[in-house]
Amino acid sequence: MVKQQRAARTREALVQAAATAFDCVGYEAASLAQVSKSAGISMGALTFHFPTKDQLAEAVQARGACVTRSAAEKITAEQGRPLRSAIDLTLEVARLLDEDVAVRAAARLTRECPQAATPWTSVWLPAIEALLCRASTDELRPGADPQTVLTLTTHLITGTESYIRRCATLPEQRESAQDQLERVWRVVLPGISRNNAQLD
Repeated sequence: MVKQQRAARTREALVQAAATAFDCVGYEAASLAQVSKSAGISMGALTFHFPTKDQLAEAVQARGACVTRSAAEKITAEQGRPLRSAIDLTLEVARLLDEDVAVRAAARLTRECPQAATPWTSVWLPAIEALLCRASTDELRPGADPQTVLTLTTHLITGTESYIRRCATLPEQRESAQDQLERVWRVVLPGISRNNAQLD
């Protein structure tokens, strides 16, 4: 039991260190030696748990996907208006990108390693699409079809990640990504909502 707990702690430290490395410098530039040193764990222990960089990247993507999936499931399980739920999910994804290094790393790895088993976008994009399809009849303005709004949503999330990365060196001098995205939605919402809905 103690040995299993120690192994779990080792894996956790390695995944966290790898998430930081992949987030900061990307897949190609990150090295196993860098991860080993950052985690304070020997290279032998690292390669015991993760024999290749690909396997380590997959573990980081799985961690980021798991965190994001939990948020998506919680929001989609609520019985609110579908359009508002879709917006709430984008705001939660923005918050996670801002605050969780594994989520940011998963987003970056999805771009840099498109062959990954669990692309980060596959966790939240279908959930938003389903919500927008449910919203289409009653909530979306004619011409604001679900696929177009989904495309907009994808651009907003991509832009949010870009904003976070651009401001990474001056985090105390910027507003939160969630707050910024909410301001954007306040501008956009009247143009896509049938009933001139507003964010509370």
